[in-house]
Amino acid sequence: MTGDRDRWAELTGGQAGEEYARRFARLAASGHDVHGEAHFCATLLAEPAARVLDAGCGTGRIAIRLAELGHSCTGVDIDPSMLAVARREAPVQEWLLGDLARLDTLGLEPGYDLTIAAGNVIPLLAPGTEATVVRQFAAVLRSGGLLVTGMGLDAAHLPLPEPTVTLTEFDQWCGEAGLTLRQRYATWSGEPYEDGCGYAVSVHSRSTT
Repeated sequence: MTGDRDRWAELTGGQAGEEYARRFARLAASGHDVHGEAHFCATLLAEPAARVLDAGCGTGRIAIRLAELGHSCTGVDIDPSMLAVARREAPVQEWLLGDLARLDTLGLEPGYDLTIAAGNVIPLLAPGTEATVVRQFAAVLRSGGLLVTGMGLDAAHLPLPEPTVTLTEFDQWCGEAGLTLRQRYATWSGEPYEDGCGYAVSVHSRSTT
């Protein structure tokens, strides 16, 4: 997540890490697949040891699974309670506390093969920072690198009373940052996206020119 005024902080007070982790532990124990995002990204990565940035990584669920699959993953989040869980679960991985609108201040080495922003990261950004965050995501990608995002488009798919971002706006921010839409799905399992779907998984790529 990002920023002192982000919607995530307003919802949780920055103390959601342990409960968030328990929620997914319960889902896993009940037989739910909690690694859909990681497996979706893994299918996009041609290299067996790709560099992945998990932006708004939370408790590290996605980055940890991608690391288990052989990729080199860095997680960034502004919520210390979430990162505390990630560091406990995977102490040797790189976890950075920081604002997604200021990725350029965190010392990240450009050239990531893929950046993922799942878990409604984009709709929960601080109002007015969205375009800046997308530019920051694009800046750390290599030529041809991928930005993968998942976001709710209606109240049923958001922890908010109403949507904060439209796909038209998001695609515009991506275009301004040099990113081109390659694929769009309705779920992390790859179901086709149609107008009116309440959730969108988008794959944009950085220009190769």
